[in-house]
Amino acid sequence: MNVFICFMFISVFISQFLTFDATPNNLILSVHQSSSLATAPIPSIADSSPGVQPISTSHKSNSSKKIVIGLTAACLTGVILVLIMCLMICRRKKIFRSSKIRANRLDQLRGLPLSSFITRTNSTFKQTSLQPSVTVMDYNLLKTATNDFQESEILGSGGFGRVYKAQLDHNLLAAVKKLDNQSIDARKEFQTEVDILSKVHHPNIITLLGYCVHDETKMLVYELMPNGSLDTQLHGPSCGTNLTWQCRMKIALDTARGLEYLHEHCKPPVIHRDLKSSNILLDSKFNAKLSDFGLAVMDGANKNIKLSGTLGYVAPEYLLDGKLTDKSDVYAFGVVLLELLLKKRPVEKQKQVPSEYQSLVTWAMSQLTDRSKLPSIIDPVIRDTMDLKHLYQVAAVAVLCLQPEPSYRPLITDVLHSLVPLVPVELGGTLRVAENRVAAALEP
Repeated sequence: MNVFICFMFISVFISQFLTFDATPNNLILSVHQSSSLATAPIPSIADSSPGVQPISTSHKSNSSKKIVIGLTAACLTGVILVLIMCLMICRRKKIFRSSKIRANRLDQLRGLPLSSFITRTNSTFKQTSLQPSVTVMDYNLLKTATNDFQESEILGSGGFGRVYKAQLDHNLLAAVKKLDNQSIDARKEFQTEVDILSKVHHPNIITLLGYCVHDETKMLVYELMPNGSLDTQLHGPSCGTNLTWQCRMKIALDTARGLEYLHEHCKPPVIHRDLKSSNILLDSKFNAKLSDFGLAVMDGANKNIKLSGTLGYVAPEYLLDGKLTDKSDVYAFGVVLLELLLKKRPVEKQKQVPSEYQSLVTWAMSQLTDRSKLPSIIDPVIRDTMDLKHLYQVAAVAVLCLQPEPSYRPLITDVLHSLVPLVPVELGGTLRVAENRVAAALEP
């Protein structure tokens, strides 16, 4: 189409040029004839031959000029058309090469259209950060960074697979989650996590550095959290000794801030759906960050969604009726508060009958509201280390979050406002305490 337009433009230009060249000769010829008729007598037929000869010669000369101009213009047109065709061919080759490169990249992803999936959801999810999307990482790079996925580099494991420590360069450490599950649900969770974490950026939400798809192997690469998970700190070898009262309140506040960002500042809102102590990670300063967004749902309020989650953290209305809302996350947050206070798992075996299990919520609810019993059930590591008034306030927040009826539970924003006055200023709250006490609160 572009070549045709250029050709028409050149043709019009040549026709105008030829018309302009021929007009002066015709005018000169007409004036010459008119003046001859006015000044000379009418010649005879015999005398007219010599007079006609100059006019014929001039006409032939003009015709020769037109032919030369026409041939020159035609050559010029041909050269221009050839140049245009060459430019078009070069442009098409360049487009073809770039499309081929993109096609090869998609082939490397082996049919997992993450880029198209993310593009499709961009229209419904408002990106709240100007940070670039997550990076596609090379398999060999991650293989080298984890020493060929040696067992010595394993940080943890679960139903999804294993997490390895990776040295990406001299200054950057990362955690590589290698997914072994190849089910349809596992693939969907992988896509969901990449989709959400490529858009969500907050100090209390884990940073996804990149992902990798190599044959049937899928990997997620996160920032490394040196202090592991809250679950490991509470129920692992240290048995919570690294977590003072103020440090636990900081973790609760950070978790509430992460949830508040998901519920109130993401458009549409994001429901985590799998909040638990093992999905709350701690950095070197015990800053808490939410992780594992594979089960997260965007705009899932008042919708029936397939039951997923971890027993002990799942809200009753979701467990029984499949109704998922942001209040489901609030319930799970209440369970995490109980873990921080009591250092008990959400579901534990009964000592009298090991084959039976007991719910932490069922066991604790009656004692949380009894001020005479509450101090005696608190984790011995932090018992008698806090202001009892603050302990009662946190217990009251936990009771509200764990209400069976969702409408009776507070919004996570209200929970956040309740916790801020209980956390020292130096740790992100508004409580004024001596600096030496704050320093001691963070020491292992």
